[in-house]
Amino acid sequence: MKLAVIQSNYIPWKGYFDLINKADAFIFYDHAQYTKNDWRNRNRIKTRDGLKWLTIPVSRKSLSQRICDTRAVENRWRKKHWKSLCQWYGKARFFSRYGGIFEDIYLGGDEDRISAINYRFITAVNDILGIDTPLSWSTDYPLTDGKTERLVGLCLHTGATEYISGPAAGNYVRPELFEARDIRLTYMDFEGYPEYPQLFPPFEHKVSILDLIFNQGPDAPAYMKTF
Repeated sequence: MKLAVIQSNYIPWKGYFDLINKADAFIFYDHAQYTKNDWRNRNRIKTRDGLKWLTIPVSRKSLSQRICDTRAVENRWRKKHWKSLCQWYGKARFFSRYGGIFEDIYLGGDEDRISAINYRFITAVNDILGIDTPLSWSTDYPLTDGKTERLVGLCLHTGATEYISGPAAGNYVRPELFEARDIRLTYMDFEGYPEYPQLFPPFEHKVSILDLIFNQGPDAPAYMKTF
C-alpha cells in the first residue's frame, strides 16, 4: 500500500493531484506549522497580464501556529476570487461545464479554517478527475517526535509498505528509518509534463489545477502523469 503525506494547499497545481492519484491513501499533514507566503492559502492563475495570485487572508497569531488552527479573517475573498476566475476563465472551453461546481464552493461556503476550505476544493477536483484515493488528516493519528519518525509512524498506522515523498523532502528525510521498518521510500517526479492549449501565452505549468480543468475539461488527465 502506497501512502503520501502533505500539507493541504489552496486550489493546488496538477502535480499535487498526481501525487494523490498515485497513492493508495493520502494524509493531509495539517499538524505542520503554517508558513507565510506559501501554498496553504494562495495559488496562481493565468491572466492576460501574466500570473495573478489568489490569496485567502488569514489570521496568524504566532510563528508556531499550525495549519489546522489557521483561519480566514473574513469572507470577502470568496466573491473576489470567484470574480477573478470568471473574468479570466469565462471564455475557456470548459468553464461553463465546471464553473458551477466551484461557484457553489466559493459563494455557498462558510468554512473559515484553511484546512476545511482547502479540503472542499481538493475533493471537488478529485471528483472531476476521477480520483478515489481515501483522504484523512494527520489529526486522526498519534504522532511521534521527529520529522521522518512521524512519517514512518503514519506508514505503520496505515499499513503502508511504500511512502511517496515530494522531491523537496529529500533535504530532510532520513531514508534509513524507512528501511529499518521495511518501508520503501520513493520520490514523486514532477518533470516532463506536456503542455496543453492554455489561455494567455506563454505557457506556464505551475498554476492552479483549475487552469487545466477549465481549458481541457474531461481531457485534463491526459496532460497529467499518473492516469
